[in-house]
Amino acid sequence: MTRTGVDRERLRDELDKLGLRPGFVVLVHASLRRLRPDAGGPATVLAALRDVLGRRGTVVVPTQTTWNSTTSPAFRAATLGMTEAGLAAYLADLPAFDRLTSPATAMGVLAEFVRIQGDAVRSGHPQTSFAAVGPLAPELMARHHLDSLLGDGSPLAALYRAGAFALHLGPGYDKATAFHLGESRSSRHRRGYQCKIAAPGGAEWISFEDVAYDDSDFTRLGARFEERSGIVERATIGSADAVLYPVRAAADFAQEWVRSQR
Repeated sequence: MTRTGVDRERLRDELDKLGLRPGFVVLVHASLRRLRPDAGGPATVLAALRDVLGRRGTVVVPTQTTWNSTTSPAFRAATLGMTEAGLAAYLADLPAFDRLTSPATAMGVLAEFVRIQGDAVRSGHPQTSFAAVGPLAPELMARHHLDSLLGDGSPLAALYRAGAFALHLGPGYDKATAFHLGESRSSRHRRGYQCKIAAPGGAEWISFEDVAYDDSDFTRLGARFEERSGIVERATIGSADAVLYPVRAAADFAQEWVRSQR
């Protein structure tokens, strides 16, 4: 372990001090670059989480795949300035989403590590999937409607009902996925989405509508939520700022925020 790193035992102790308890369901947002675990990397972090949560606890991570959507900021950035022919070639070569094999390349190494665990269960949305390990994983991942990226037809609603907690190990409130559930319940703005998915005999493009999600004010929203709720636990774990808060409280606060502030 480096002087500023964190090993499994220390990480387990610090997670316990932050407020994690056996049996919790936890939605984890992690930056290992900030956390600086030892040479075990994501394996160390997941092992420490499962140590604290025990056999009854469940770890959930976002495993989003925005690269396969023509309507995502990631796609627009990747195709900016392309000729019509270049765009056509790019679309033809774009991998189709497959629930079992598509990597969560933009979600960090911990999310991808959880996704590939032998006991992991992943929801089936081609853009905003989640993955989980633990006894509640099948139940939490069972429902993810196409037209509910992060709303009441998604695993976020199941986390809300299960009394889950959100844990940030490095990332700020701009990555607070729980806020999107509240946003989906209040936002009046909708938009079209398009994704490429794996299908029998090849790939196909599908289109649907949902809320026009917007996280541009989540940093401000999060600061106000922490200030007003008084229920956010905060600590330094390894080299990372860490926070722990209930998903239900965060979603409820975001729902009212969107209604009154946007």
